[in-house]
Amino acid sequence: MVVSQRFLIIAALFITCLITANIIVIKLVSWGFEPLRLGGLEFPAPLPAAIVIFPLSYIFGDILTEVYGYRQARKVIWLGFLCNLIAVFAFWVAGRLPAYQPDIQTAYDRIFGSTPRILAASFLAYLMGEFANSFVLARMKIKTKGRFLWVRTIGSTLVGEGLDTSVFWILAFGGTLSWALIGGIILTHWLAKTGYEVVATPFTYMVVNFLKKKEGIDTYDYDTDFNPFLVTR
Repeated sequence: MVVSQRFLIIAALFITCLITANIIVIKLVSWGFEPLRLGGLEFPAPLPAAIVIFPLSYIFGDILTEVYGYRQARKVIWLGFLCNLIAVFAFWVAGRLPAYQPDIQTAYDRIFGSTPRILAASFLAYLMGEFANSFVLARMKIKTKGRFLWVRTIGSTLVGEGLDTSVFWILAFGGTLSWALIGGIILTHWLAKTGYEVVATPFTYMVVNFLKKKEGIDTYDYDTDFNPFLVTR
């Protein structure tokens, strides 16, 4: 497939949302009211500021899979992984450089300094969530014969975001936070991210229909090998 400018724009937006979310995730957003606490479970739990943009990466991932197919989405997912890895490495190197302003160094370390455990959990959660999202959407498209786009986008997001959120919080904080608290965080984040997808459904329809018309394609992954590691095919 000849790569079009529209495909590059969607891919760039996908990666931008991913990297931006990883930078602003440090800030937790207050609900403005006291959450419910049942047996240690806090609901709704605080949300990271990344909630304003991270779900968009799933929406753009849906668009890539729906219009261009799983094979092209797979390449963009790995490209996003590589770009995020480069960003994290750059943050780490910059943090090790001598600071002219010591107070700035403290703030920098708090925002950009992540432990290896959290980074590993983040990378694994991203790959599992995004590939699950793309796989489910592609398979559902075949099963539904291209109908009910809203069912496919929301259904794939439920699976992808569920995996992403669960894997990250369990691997990153299991054993350091109570399981009740982790459970409350996972449930809150999962529902919030899925709700984002629901609200954005008209936008998804608009972009998908526009791209299918302009690109003249509507890809079905009938003969696709869904192995996530076949990035050259």
